[in-house]
Amino acid sequence: MLYGKVVRTKYPYAKIKNVDISKAKKYPGVEAVMTAKDIPNNTFGVIIQNQRVLAEDEAIYIGDGIVMLAAESKEAAEEAAKLVEIEYEELKGIHDPLESRKPDAQLVMEGTDSNQVVHHPLRKGDVESGFAEADLILEREYSTQYIEHAYLEPEAVTVVPNERQTLVSVYGSVQNPYATRDAVARVLETDLSQVRIIQDNMGGSFGGKDENISSMAARAAVMALATDRPVQMVNSREESIIESYKRHPYNLKYKIGAKEDGRLTAMEIEAVADSGAYACQTPFVTWRSVVQATGPYEVPNVKTDTYGFYTHNPYTGAMRGYGSPPTCFAQESLMDELAAELGMKPDELREKNMYRQNSHTASGQKLDNHTVSLQEVLDKAKKSINFDEKYEKYSKEQSGEKKRGIGLAISYRGVSLGAEAIDTTGGIVAVQKDGSIILYCGLAENGQGLRTVFSQVVGEELGVNLDRITYMEADTSVAPESGSTVASRSTFMGGNALKKAARNVKDTMIEFAKEEYGVEGNIIFKDNALYTEKGKKVEDFAKVASDAFHSGVFLSSYGWYKAPKISWDEETGQGRPYFTYVYGCQIAEVEVDTGTGQVKVLNMAAAHDVGKAINPANVRGQIYGGVVMAVGQALMEDLGFSDGFINHTNFDEYLIPTVKDIPDIDAIIVENPDPAGPYGAKSIGEPTVELGGAAINNAIAVATGDRHYDLPLNLEKVLIGRDLSREG
Repeated sequence: MLYGKVVRTKYPYAKIKNVDISKAKKYPGVEAVMTAKDIPNNTFGVIIQNQRVLAEDEAIYIGDGIVMLAAESKEAAEEAAKLVEIEYEELKGIHDPLESRKPDAQLVMEGTDSNQVVHHPLRKGDVESGFAEADLILEREYSTQYIEHAYLEPEAVTVVPNERQTLVSVYGSVQNPYATRDAVARVLETDLSQVRIIQDNMGGSFGGKDENISSMAARAAVMALATDRPVQMVNSREESIIESYKRHPYNLKYKIGAKEDGRLTAMEIEAVADSGAYACQTPFVTWRSVVQATGPYEVPNVKTDTYGFYTHNPYTGAMRGYGSPPTCFAQESLMDELAAELGMKPDELREKNMYRQNSHTASGQKLDNHTVSLQEVLDKAKKSINFDEKYEKYSKEQSGEKKRGIGLAISYRGVSLGAEAIDTTGGIVAVQKDGSIILYCGLAENGQGLRTVFSQVVGEELGVNLDRITYMEADTSVAPESGSTVASRSTFMGGNALKKAARNVKDTMIEFAKEEYGVEGNIIFKDNALYTEKGKKVEDFAKVASDAFHSGVFLSSYGWYKAPKISWDEETGQGRPYFTYVYGCQIAEVEVDTGTGQVKVLNMAAAHDVGKAINPANVRGQIYGGVVMAVGQALMEDLGFSDGFINHTNFDEYLIPTVKDIPDIDAIIVENPDPAGPYGAKSIGEPTVELGGAAINNAIAVATGDRHYDLPLNLEKVLIGRDLSREG
C-alpha cells in the first residue's frame, strides 16, 4: 500500500503561475506525483459539478489542493510534499457575501455571470397590507458564524485498484456511499458499476464526510490506478479543518408586525448564506432555510428571500440541522424580543401564534395528516424545568455579579429530503437456512444507531431476537441505492423499506408454513417461533427457515419505499414541501457572570416529538448530542476566520464543549405515531441542534437585560452587552 498526500495552496485566492514537481518525484519511495493535468475529469459535485479535485490555474479558497503524491511511507510522502515548488500571484479575494452579491463584484467562479449560487423566494399574502395593520413593527439583523463539524475521526480512505471485478474499490469513512461513488466514477470517467464503495465504521460525521470524502476518494483512486497499488489517505486534524466544508454562516434581516394582542400580521425576511468557493450543498441548505424561516407560526402575510453567494472563503455544505439553526436562532430570538415589547411572556406570544391542528404554513400547506404537537412539547418542557416560576423569579432585578436567566425556543421541521429531491430507499432482508438474518440497506450507519433501529424493525416484523440479525456495512455493489444519509430520514425511509422487505419474507413463510405443517388461520411471529392465532406453537423460526430452504423456497426479499407525494413552486414558494413534520421545544437555564461575561448553561429541557421511539435510549442519546452541539455553537465555536484564512486549525483554539460545559439535560420523548412512519416513527437527529442557540440567547437576555444578535455569544460580547463589530 502507498500513502497519499496533498499539497495545498498558501493563499485563499491566487493565480498558480508555475508548479515544479521534479524534486518531489525523485525523492526515495515516491511512486506518483500528479497535478490537475493528470486527472481524467477534474470536476464533481452532488448538485452543481464545480468542485475541483485539484486546482489548476488558480486557487479560490485556502483548502484547494494543487499537487497530490503517493509514496511508500507516510514519512516519505510528507517529505516529498515539502519539495513541491509552486509560484503564486496572490490576489485580493472577496470574503463577504454581502459584498459578493453586488452587481459589480469580482466573480469567484469561472463561467458565471454573477456570484449568486441560488435564490429561493417565498410569497404569501401581501406583506405591505400586513404591516399596515400592525400595531407594532420590529426590524432586526442577526448573524451566525462558520461552524466546524469537529468529528473525532478525520477523513480517511483506502482505494484498491482492480479489486473484485471493479476498476476501484474504496474503503473509508464515507457518510454517503452512493454520492461518493458518483463522484469517483465521474472523475475517472467510468461506469458506476466499476466503482465500489464500502463504508467502514465511522468516528463521527454530522454531515461533514460527504463531498469532502468524495474529493479524497477521487484523488486516491486516480493515484491507485496510476500506480496499480492500493493508496491510503488520512487527513491530519489541521488538514481536515483547512480543507473541509463548514456550516453556512448567515446574515439575516427580519421585519415582523403584530397587533397589540400579539397576533402576527406580517413577516419579511432576507437570509444571505456564504457558499464559499463552491456550490456544494448550498442550493438545498438554503431551501431548507426558506421553509423554516418564519418558524412554526401562522403568519398571514410573508415575504422571504433566501440567497447563497460565492466567496473566496472555505466552502460550506451539509451539517446537522442543514439550514435551520441560523433561521431558528433569528426568528426565536425575535419572538422573545417581540414578546417583551408587547408586555407578554415568551410562551404566551408563541401560544397565540403557533401551529395547531389544520394550521397553514408559510408555504400554504395544511397540517392535517399528522399530530401537530407544539403545545404538548412546550408544556412538557416547561413543566420539566419549572419555567413559569423561574421566569417570574429571574425577570426581576437580581443582585450580585452572577445573574440567572431562562429562555425557550420552539420549532417545526420537515421529515426527509422534501421537495428538493425524489426521496426513495431500498433494503434487503435475507433469511439464511439456519434462521439467522442478513440485512442490507443503501443508507449508512454514521454513529446515529441506524443498525440497531433497522434490526429492531425487522426483528419486530419477523418475531426474532436481535442476536439473530446481522446488519451489513453499506456496500454499493450489494445494497440498493437509497440516496444520502442526511435530513434525519434514515429511520423513516429505511425503516419503511426494510419493514416492507421483512413483510414480504413473512408472507412467504406463512404460505409455506400453512402448506408444510397444515396450519389454518392467522400465524403469529414472536419469540423466535411461529404460533397459531390461538397461541399454539407451530415451529421454531429457524426450523421453518431450514425446511423452506430444503423445499426450494426463497426467503430473501427486496423492499422499496418511495416517500409520499409533495410539491413546491419555485417562483412563489408555495406547496407541500414535506409530507410530515416533527416538533420540538428546548428551554435553557443559564448563569451569567456579568463581571467576566462567562455564560454557564445550568439546565436544558428538550422535548421532541419523534412519532414513535423505536429505541428510546437511542433517541435520548440523539437529544443529548444535539443539545451539547448547540451549546458549543451558541457560546464558543469560532474559526478565527480572517480574509479567507482559518486561524483556529485544531481543538486547542477551535473550542468545543468539554464535559465541564455540559448542562443537566432532561431529554423528553414525546410520541404521536405518524400514520406513514414505520411503527409510527419519524425523526430526531437534526431537530435537536436547531433550538439551543436561541434558547440560550433568550435566557441571557432575561439574566442581563441585554439582547444579542450575533453568534457565538462569547465572553466579550456578553461582557460588553453588545457586539462591537457592528459599531466598526
